[in-house]
Amino acid sequence: MSRIDETREFIPVRIAVLTVSDTRSMAEDRSGQTLVDRLTAAGHSLAAREIVKDERDGIAAVLRRWIADPAIDVVISTGGTGLTGRDVTVEAHRDVYEKEIDAFGTVFTLVSMKKIGTSAVQSRATGGVAGGTYLFALPGSTGACKDAWDEILSLQLDYRHRPCNFVEIMPRLEEHKRRK
Repeated sequence: MSRIDETREFIPVRIAVLTVSDTRSMAEDRSGQTLVDRLTAAGHSLAAREIVKDERDGIAAVLRRWIADPAIDVVISTGGTGLTGRDVTVEAHRDVYEKEIDAFGTVFTLVSMKKIGTSAVQSRATGGVAGGTYLFALPGSTGACKDAWDEILSLQLDYRHRPCNFVEIMPRLEEHKRRK
């Protein structure tokens, strides 16, 4: 069963937060701030934070810039994962993924079902990896950000989490690029 192994030392990761919105400013960005508050309270560091408009190319450009930045291990975006015409965050993420973490969306749906029932079907939360960087796209609601962090990401981004976690395999994410 899932647990924290207190015999292992906590390893902080460097996380960037991207809010996707046509209307929010930093002062009004409650979902982004929720993620910042939670990740820093957990002992991780905020590596970058921005707001970008709901435009596929613009979102992908920020993701690519952050993937190329060796000071960023993880990118979490909030907003633009729904079903409307302006919701293009998932497509932008998939434009840059090398590998998709298929189960992330499934697990997020299971977590959401406990809170909002069948309304969880309207989210397209996704996760993936590119350039050795983890990328997660969450809905724009503060509740969804809390749920994703508290129930999934806080555990998977904790090196002490057992039986496995994302942190322990970080050094191997780009092993295919090494010469044999």
